[in-house]
Amino acid sequence: MKKIAFIGTGVMGKSIVKHLLAKQYEVSIYTRTKEKAQELLTIGALWAPTPKAAAHDADVIFTMVGYPQDVAQVVLGDEGVLQGAKEGAIIVEMTTSEPTLAKQLYKEAKQQGVAVLDAPVSGGDLGAQNGTLSIMIGGDEAVFNQVQPLLAVFCSTIVYQGMAGAGQHAKMCNQIAIASNMIGVCEAISYAERAGLTIDTVLASISTGAAGSWSLSHLAPRMAQKDYEPGFYIKHMVKDLGIALQEAKQMNLTLPGLEMANEMYQKLVAQGYGDNGTQALIRLYEV
Repeated sequence: MKKIAFIGTGVMGKSIVKHLLAKQYEVSIYTRTKEKAQELLTIGALWAPTPKAAAHDADVIFTMVGYPQDVAQVVLGDEGVLQGAKEGAIIVEMTTSEPTLAKQLYKEAKQQGVAVLDAPVSGGDLGAQNGTLSIMIGGDEAVFNQVQPLLAVFCSTIVYQGMAGAGQHAKMCNQIAIASNMIGVCEAISYAERAGLTIDTVLASISTGAAGSWSLSHLAPRMAQKDYEPGFYIKHMVKDLGIALQEAKQMNLTLPGLEMANEMYQKLVAQGYGDNGTQALIRLYEV
């Protein structure tokens, strides 16, 4: 598995490609705006004009784009990876997307002798930069075993969840936990500020105790600095929470914490903050 294709070199994809190049993999890339990929081309990535062209002769094809409709386009479209993928290739679809779509991709690709794993990740921009992402895999276990050493190049936690769609369902669990936790982090920071405490000092106490979480350790300091640069976009969180709510409804499951978080992030999008990082939720608590 030396020839890799990577579709979508955004905030996280860019860092992942760097890790692959550092391990001497041959990586062909495609992203909608070539100029944004120039840094990767300078350090050895190969440009492809379409997802189809990137997939040609690749052993493993990674896709990491924005929305379910983007996934469908880059995989199933006329210039999509399935049009260029060779028999025996493996598509690792890392976009957080719909479990139903993951099952569709799995079935359609299998008819062409191509394997698909739904493999969303968690860890944000820092996890991608440090090669410490957590990845959740759905699909055939034998295929998972084939690509596991490759995933270890940029992931520190690699867990097989089950058949097609299971990876996406696991990611919904991840997003539900993050969404509700982020509200708690924002309220803790707001309380500390109103009480006249020093945020860094408070975090030194509570981030390593029972209240500890990834968001508290990594995003609360950004909140305190009013740093809203995206490690993960608010607009993408809204997409994810919408999928989770849709899936919960189909399972006849009511999740009031998820509903509240979704309403709050929707409000931020309406206010023009969709391209901020999710830590910008703290804006709703500012007076």
